[in-house]
Amino acid sequence: MNTRTRFFAALAAASFTLPVSAGSAVVAPESVGLSPERLARISNSLQEEVQKKGKAGVVALVARNGQTAYLQAFGTADLGSGRKMQTDNYFRLYSMTKPVTSVALLMLYEEGKFQLTDPLEKYLPQFANVKVFNGEANGKAQLVDPKRKITVHDVFRHTAGFTYGAPPLDTAYRAAGIDADKVNSLQELIDKLATAPLAFHPGERWEYGFAHDVQARLVEVLSGMKFNEFVLKRITGPLGMKDTFFGIPADRAARFANTYGPDQKGGLRVVDSAEKGSDIPASNYKRFTDKPFGGHSLSATVTDYARFAQMLLNGGELDGVRILGRKTVELMTSDNLPPGAPGPRPGMRYGLGVWVISSPAESENLGSVGQFGWSGAATTHVVMDPREKLVAIVCSQHMPIDFDFMERFETLVYQSLTGD
Repeated sequence: MNTRTRFFAALAAASFTLPVSAGSAVVAPESVGLSPERLARISNSLQEEVQKKGKAGVVALVARNGQTAYLQAFGTADLGSGRKMQTDNYFRLYSMTKPVTSVALLMLYEEGKFQLTDPLEKYLPQFANVKVFNGEANGKAQLVDPKRKITVHDVFRHTAGFTYGAPPLDTAYRAAGIDADKVNSLQELIDKLATAPLAFHPGERWEYGFAHDVQARLVEVLSGMKFNEFVLKRITGPLGMKDTFFGIPADRAARFANTYGPDQKGGLRVVDSAEKGSDIPASNYKRFTDKPFGGHSLSATVTDYARFAQMLLNGGELDGVRILGRKTVELMTSDNLPPGAPGPRPGMRYGLGVWVISSPAESENLGSVGQFGWSGAATTHVVMDPREKLVAIVCSQHMPIDFDFMERFETLVYQSLTGD
């Protein structure tokens, strides 16, 4: 065994002997068809990312056949104090909240509360008279009636016409006050959203936007519960996700990793700090503790989110607790886009709250047809692969989101597969 091989093997050994959160015992990689030496390439890459100051800290997890085979922390959670990153640190999940929101609404779908073909206005009547942006004339927006009504299905799959205020609707969104960081409730956000025009006719294309916040408001209307109460009572509580919650509760702040972004000198600067006494502005994420939203606002440990991911990979069940039916998960993780509608990127389609890989070759990375997942703005990323019975998560509190970093992580995970 040469020096390089011994180094990789040592890193791999460290990755499955670290202390982990309760219920997250780590097994030998060979027992689930993963190569220790190849898993060590993940460690090498993430450590290098920290050393070159691309990220302050990272936590990564790989599970196969329902067993965690790799769980490792790198770097620091707080560069100022030197506090080391731990595998049980909390992360702001941002848009990794979205799959949880979709599961919540699908639970109500299974209870017969609605059909996907139902018009959105049946449950949120403020969308009854919504218009569609049709260009500008003489400096004024031209609005037309939609060719058809927005359906609940459109809200699930980002084909309703909502955006995140991207041009040409940026002026209209600002004028309407559509900003989840400033409104005081889901209802207020959705009421404001209903006053703005749609970017396109429902069903014509996929565009990322406030759809999951509309989903969360639907959860409230259909269940009679606040969105956060529904998630905690019906999803995270039953799944034993004791380290998942909304925002940054004061009694949990010390376990959060800071969020960093690049500075002008090639280093890192603090973007968001959870703890009091910081010399930066107070964390905006704290407001989500009592003002939850469906598109972002959850926080969790990597191992807690892995329980949610494993539930989906298992077809809606984990440790005897069933959250969704098997056929519902099949629908959720299938291509739900209208024929001819482009997906988020080549080789990638969209289900009900998750991206779905239709062609690894077209998506230009290792993977499987049917692989699904999502990411968060602070460079958090989850992959679930039914064919390989695989869950992979990487979390680094870094903004803006680093897609190359997450895609490289996927490559390193998949190259480590050697057996069934």
